[in-house]
Amino acid sequence: MAGKNKVYAFLGPHCSGKTTMVSQLMSMGIHYVPTITTRYFDDRYAYKRRLYQTVKKDEYEAEKLIVNNSYQGNSYGLRKADVLESYQKHKVSVMIMMDTEGITQLSKFINQDLVTIYMMIDDVQFVDRMLRAGCSNDEIKYYVDYAEQNKEFEKWKATDYVVKNVASPRAALEQILAVMGLVTLVPQADFDRLVK
Repeated sequence: MAGKNKVYAFLGPHCSGKTTMVSQLMSMGIHYVPTITTRYFDDRYAYKRRLYQTVKKDEYEAEKLIVNNSYQGNSYGLRKADVLESYQKHKVSVMIMMDTEGITQLSKFINQDLVTIYMMIDDVQFVDRMLRAGCSNDEIKYYVDYAEQNKEFEKWKATDYVVKNVASPRAALEQILAVMGLVTLVPQADFDRLVK
């Protein structure tokens, strides 16, 4: 498949801001390709129910998936029909990837029209965001160990762009919009007039 439509896939460790950024982009009218999963999100993560469609394991296995991988013991995937529809009908679409394996699977399908963005956070932000989310010490230890064992902080090497999400969410969103070409640079002469 070749075309002018672009699909932007977000990847990053737990609490890196993937869900927050994709939610912001959706609120701006950007199309989202839903992720289906076998994971159930409790009330603490209720906001994720908008982005992830939880299905039973047997339903998940019956789906025609273009991306199928597991993350922390749960299955995550993208339906072939959803990806095709977004790619054919929308100039710009966004999606969330759980692992670089999903990027490899998807790139076989849409290749040059897939752009990958890694959401980067540092160790301090990683723990701070989990504390603010109400994670227990055991949960934080689990997520830290999981990230280290699965080299989640090194997966930026497999993506096209890296967005540092360590300051305000707005700063990260501005970086993402620039990557997506959804901002227009002001010519230098116009900029000079604006700041005088």
